[in-house]
Amino acid sequence: MNTLKSLKPSARMPVLFLGHGSPMNAIEDNEFRRSWQALGAEFGVKWPKPQLILCISAHWLTQGWCLTGNEKPETIHDFGGFPQALFDQQYPAPGFPEAAAEIAQILQQPGSLQPLKLDSTWGLDHGTWGVLKPMFPAADIAVMQLSMDYNRSMADHFALGRQLNALRDRGVLIVGSGNVVHNLRAMHREAASNQAYDWTIEFDRQVADFLEAGDFAALQDFQKLKTAAQAHPSYEHFLPLLYTAGAADAGEKPQFFNTSFQAASIAMRSVLWAG
Repeated sequence: MNTLKSLKPSARMPVLFLGHGSPMNAIEDNEFRRSWQALGAEFGVKWPKPQLILCISAHWLTQGWCLTGNEKPETIHDFGGFPQALFDQQYPAPGFPEAAAEIAQILQQPGSLQPLKLDSTWGLDHGTWGVLKPMFPAADIAVMQLSMDYNRSMADHFALGRQLNALRDRGVLIVGSGNVVHNLRAMHREAASNQAYDWTIEFDRQVADFLEAGDFAALQDFQKLKTAAQAHPSYEHFLPLLYTAGAADAGEKPQFFNTSFQAASIAMRSVLWAG
């Protein structure tokens, strides 16, 4: 990390995996948005205010891995069929091109010695701004996104998460944004937050058990679980969890919150790792 000149050494930052669920959680006054607001208020009190937020969102998939290097990343409204109030949302957080260039050189594409690629075309998708706007409404902390290569192995995703660990000592808040269970085809919109399908509850509980036990090998093998195909018809929403688990320290106990559900087929379980 001696080549990382743009970020100062700091007290060790926590790592977060946030279940983001419906894009409407960004603007509705509900239990999830309120929890993000309360969590954001802890920075500058319990933990230092981040110098940089590095977010791994379920909604940016690329060939190879990329970092956003824009100075002013745009707010991306990558959804449809929602009220105009959601499309009107903006999150004008700055980028950090200098840090992006340095981090891209420090991190290596799993399976090779190649650095990460810098991307100036992507901005902040709703997996990122949807949780960060309630947490840090002033939008005064630099934000960059790390993409995911969907076609790579679970071990590769976890390995890149391991590389992110050292950034925690440089004021970088690592945020994974996805969902432990995410099946839009099976949604039951009238379900309460304490109601879910049996397979949603089972998969969510098994993943929590893996995390509590620090069994990251089992976490990477989640597709072997009998409910995996129902929990994730496609697994881009699960992948950010592998990066954040990888960035956690050995023996660092996960703290769970938002352990409820949306629409019966989305698990909102979120995880905090803090030494």
